[in-house]
Amino acid sequence: MEKVLIAGVATGYGRLLARRLMRDHQVIGVDRVPWPSKIPDVPFYRVDVRTRRFEEVLRKEHPTTVVHLGFVRHFREKDPERYDINVRGTRKLLDHCSTYKVQKLVVLSTSYVYGALAENPCFMHEDYPLSASRNYPEIRDLVEVDNLALAFMWKHPEIRTAILRPVPTLGHYMENAIGNYLRMRRVIVMMGFNPMLQFMHEEDLTDALVLTIEKGLRGAFNVTGAGEVPLQVAIRETGGTPAPLPEIIARPLIERLFRMGAFPFPSASIDYIKYPCTIAGENFIRETGFRPRFGLKETLRSMRR
Repeated sequence: MEKVLIAGVATGYGRLLARRLMRDHQVIGVDRVPWPSKIPDVPFYRVDVRTRRFEEVLRKEHPTTVVHLGFVRHFREKDPERYDINVRGTRKLLDHCSTYKVQKLVVLSTSYVYGALAENPCFMHEDYPLSASRNYPEIRDLVEVDNLALAFMWKHPEIRTAILRPVPTLGHYMENAIGNYLRMRRVIVMMGFNPMLQFMHEEDLTDALVLTIEKGLRGAFNVTGAGEVPLQVAIRETGGTPAPLPEIIARPLIERLFRMGAFPFPSASIDYIKYPCTIAGENFIRETGFRPRFGLKETLRSMRR
């Protein structure tokens, strides 16, 4: 059987993927944090990809495929630590994949790397500039990770490298900023703005990852769910109530709440609830035949308390 190493197996993405893959693949889990709900049949190594011990795992297990999910996507880590985990950790992982002749590599990026800008077209394709760090330096690390993976793909054509840029993912196991935002009772929105947002269900993202491995994709691919919905409709469908505020009040309030730990992201992220960041996913559908199993209403209601 194909041997798949999942870096970041203790994340919501990682746990779902490990359970799905273990039916037809040999799975190895790696993470720098404990894996509380460990699957008995999946060997688990608690190691940091930045350390020599991770290289020893690759040397010992010699996986056919590596799936890199081990990123910090929340804002609880201090900026330098988050940047080091995401960027230096990815560099190390890519170097080791080359050294130990991994055949396939999948890197889970995000649609947020395109940035939320007033001039964005309605649906951005994979060749659209990755402009998030221009107005949103807090996620410059994710943009750099995406670019590192792209450079690695061109430098090592012998390794089938795929970079997935999914829309925001919701569900029971997902722990991310947009999910925590939608879980709030009273949800701050910018007065006069109601952008279209895209979402996909966590099980659909798992399907997309499995298809990427099985098809041996190479390239960068946007991955979308069942459609798009106005932000305030999404808030109501997840059980919350929109609280419109003028930006001049909302920005300092959000920053204060964020520093107190009462808001899931910093004030610089306001652009993502003001402007569109919607993507086109036709290329991934054409290459894999992917179809989401969950509609928008099901996906949003999976977040209800």
